[in-house]
Amino acid sequence: MSDMITADLVDLDLAAETKEAAARSLAERMVALGRVTDLEGFLADVAAREAQMPTGLDGGIGIPHCRSEHVTEPTLAFGRPAEGIDFGAPDGPADLIFLIAAPAGADDAHLTILSALARRLMDPDFTAALRAATDSAATASLISGETPPGAPAPAEAAAESEPAPGPDVFRVVAVTSCPTGIAHTYMAAEALEQAGQTEGVEVVVEPQGSAGFTRIDPAVIAAADGVIFAHDVPVREKERFAGKPTVDVGVKAGINRPAELIAEVRAKAARGETTAAATGSPVDEAGDPGEGYGTKLRKWLMSGVSYMVPFVAAGGLLIALGFAIGGYTIDKAPSVAEHFVWTDSTSWAALLFQVGGLAFSFLVPVLAGYIAYGMADRPGLVPGFVGGSIALTINAGFLGGLAAGLIAGGTVMAIQRIKVPAALRGIMPVVVIPLISSAVVGFLMFLVVGKPIAELQKALTDWLSGLSGANAIILGVVLGLMMCFDLGGPLNKVAYAFAVGGLANPNEGSLKVMAAVMAAGMVPPLAMALATVVRGALFTRTERENGKAAWVLGGSFITEGAIPFAAADPLRVIPSAMAGGAVTGALSMLFECTLRAPHGGIFVLPLIGNPVLYLIAILAGTAVSAALVILLKGMGGRRGKDAGRDGVPGAESGTAPRVPASV
Repeated sequence: MSDMITADLVDLDLAAETKEAAARSLAERMVALGRVTDLEGFLADVAAREAQMPTGLDGGIGIPHCRSEHVTEPTLAFGRPAEGIDFGAPDGPADLIFLIAAPAGADDAHLTILSALARRLMDPDFTAALRAATDSAATASLISGETPPGAPAPAEAAAESEPAPGPDVFRVVAVTSCPTGIAHTYMAAEALEQAGQTEGVEVVVEPQGSAGFTRIDPAVIAAADGVIFAHDVPVREKERFAGKPTVDVGVKAGINRPAELIAEVRAKAARGETTAAATGSPVDEAGDPGEGYGTKLRKWLMSGVSYMVPFVAAGGLLIALGFAIGGYTIDKAPSVAEHFVWTDSTSWAALLFQVGGLAFSFLVPVLAGYIAYGMADRPGLVPGFVGGSIALTINAGFLGGLAAGLIAGGTVMAIQRIKVPAALRGIMPVVVIPLISSAVVGFLMFLVVGKPIAELQKALTDWLSGLSGANAIILGVVLGLMMCFDLGGPLNKVAYAFAVGGLANPNEGSLKVMAAVMAAGMVPPLAMALATVVRGALFTRTERENGKAAWVLGGSFITEGAIPFAAADPLRVIPSAMAGGAVTGALSMLFECTLRAPHGGIFVLPLIGNPVLYLIAILAGTAVSAALVILLKGMGGRRGKDAGRDGVPGAESGTAPRVPASV
C-alpha cells in the first residue's frame, strides 16, 4: 500500500468543519499529485456515494470513498481534524478521516489492499497509534502497514495457534456487502469475526466486494447453525444459505453491533426457526429492527422504478430523436426491417423511433419483474415479467405493472414459506417456484384483477386527456410539490414514474404531465445556483462551488443537484424549492406545454410544445425559489462561514474560487 499513500497525502491538522470540506481538502492533495484529474467530478462521485449511506463508523472514524473515472490510480488520503466532523456515525463525530479513491476499473489486487486497511480499522491499537502520531511520513508508513521507527506494530488478528473449535461450538456463516464494495464490506466481516472470537462462536464470512468474492465451502454452509447477512446490495447466490435460521440486516449493523447479531441468530436457532429469509428479498428484512410494512413497500416499488429508469432514458430519448429528425408522423413509418433507405433521413429517424419503441415496450414488464425481485429475489423475476407482460396485453398499463409485481412477489414469498423436503430444495428456485407462481399470477391478472385495473387505467388516461383549466393547474401544483419535496427521493420518483407511465400510451394529457414534471424537477438546482450568484454571502464557499455545477445539473433535469444545499439547510431550502416547483408545474399546465421525451432538460427543447412559454414557467419557478431561499436565509441571519470580506468569495486571500471543470 506504500504507493497509495505518502506523506503528501497525510494532513494531521486538517482544517475542516464539515464532511464536504474535509473531502475537498484531502481531494485537493490527490489533485496536486496528479492522482485525481477533475476535482469537482471526483467530489460529486464522493457525494453520490455518501448520499447512499453515511460513511461514519463507531469509534470516531469517517471513511468517505468511491470509485470514479476521475481517479488515475488507487489512492488513500488521511486527515485528522482538531474537532470531530459529523459523518453520520451513531456515536458522534469522526476525528480519523480516510478518503479512498479507486479508479472505475481498479484491479483486484489494489482493492484487496484497501480492504485490508478496512479490516485494520477495527483494531483499537491501530486507531490509537493514528491518534498519537505526530509525523506525516510515519503516519503514512503506519497506514501502509510498515512499522515506523519507535512505534509499536498494531495488533494483528487472532493467533493461528488457537485450538480448533470443538463439535459443540455454535457455527455461523455470514455474507457482507456494501454498494462500493471497498470499505464497509470488509469492516463488517472483521467485526463479525472478532465478535465470534469473543463469544466463542465459529464465524466464517464471505465478503462480497468489488474485487469479487470467494465462496464459502458448501460443506461449511451445510454444517452452519445459522446465517447472518449484513448487506446493502443483494447477496449473490443467496439460495446457497436456504433453510437455516437467518438474520438479515444492513452492512453498518454488522460493523456496529456484531455481538447482537450473533446473539440473535443463536436465539433463532434455539427456537428452531428455519425461516425462508435466506431465499427471500434483500429488502424484505433489511434495515433497522421494527421497520414497518409501509417502508418495505416503498423499497419494493423503488426497486422496480430504479431498474425501469435506464429503459426510460434509452427508449424515450431514441423516440425523441426519431421525432426530432423525422417529424411527428414518424410513428406511421413502415418497419425498417422491411423498408430502409441508407441515404434517407426519414429511414434513420424511423430506425431510432422503432428501436426506442421496443425499449419502451419493456417498461411495464421490467417494473413488475423488479418489484417482484425486490420482494423475493431471483425467483420473483419470472412471474413478475410474466405479470407485467399480461398487464400490457390487457391494456392495464403502468398500474397493472405495479399490481403484477406485488402479486408476483407476494406469491413467491408465500411459496417460500412452505416447508419442503431437503431433496426438493435444489429445484425449488429453478423449476417449482417459477412454475407455480407464473400460473397463479397469470390466473389473477387475466381473470381477476387485470380487467378492473385496465378499466381504472383507461379512466385515468381519459381524465388526463380531458384536463384543462383549474384541474390541470392543480395537478401541476401537486406534481411540482412532489418533484421538489425530497429532491430525487421516493416521492420525486413516484411523480416521475407517473409521468413516464403515461408516455407508454401517450395522449395530450400525459404529454402535459411529462412536461410539468420535468420542468418542476429542473427548478431546485437552478434556483440554488441563482441564489448563490445573487447573494453569495449567505452561502459557504463549498455551496458557492456547488452552485456553479448546479446550473448544468438543473439544466439537465438532475434534481439531485440541489441535495448539497438541502442537506446543509433543509428547513429553508426544501420549502423554497417546493414553492418554485409548484409555480413551475402550474404554469406549465396553464400554458399547455407538452413533452414527448422522458428526460434531457433544456437539451430536448425542440421536442417541447410551446417551448417559449415552457422556459418562462421554468424561469418563474426558479426566481420564486431563489428569492424565497434568500429571504429565509437573510431572516435567519445565516452567513457562509468561510465567506470573505463583504461576503465576496476569496476576498481575504485575494483569489477567486475556481470554476468546476464540469461547467
